[in-house]
Amino acid sequence: MLNSLETLFAPWQQLYGDSAVVSIAITALHLTGMLIGGGLAIAADRASLRITGEKPGERERHLGELNAIHRPVLLALSLLFATGVLMVASDVKTFLGSPILWIKLALVALLVVNGVILERTETRLRSADSPNELWGRLRLAAICSITLWIATLVVGTTLVSAA
Repeated sequence: MLNSLETLFAPWQQLYGDSAVVSIAITALHLTGMLIGGGLAIAADRASLRITGEKPGERERHLGELNAIHRPVLLALSLLFATGVLMVASDVKTFLGSPILWIKLALVALLVVNGVILERTETRLRSADSPNELWGRLRLAAICSITLWIATLVVGTTLVSAA
């Protein structure tokens, strides 16, 4: 199967390896996705950590802000996914054989699951009779989000350095 993938992506591997412009552009787009997606998410997570002691009006405003963040973060994650696939396709044998890649993919999967938990918790909090323990769940999910974004960045940097 690995040989089939190498054959399939051989033209891309050639282009990516021979063109500094292409490899730099893909890397820059990947980093842009991480900066925008991670930056917006971490800023929203920071606000979630600070909001727990605020008055209900401030909490409602915060929930609106969280709702507005989902789309740009998902778009950034889509960019990260697309450019990540292109980078892996540039050297299938090296990347697919690297345990670091699989750790990064596991972290990304956890990040997505945590995002779903964040979104569902936010949705439940918008209901009129939302219990206070949901604010604790939002806080925990925000801590997990910050940790996962940072861990994904560190492991991704390690992956590139080790490749």
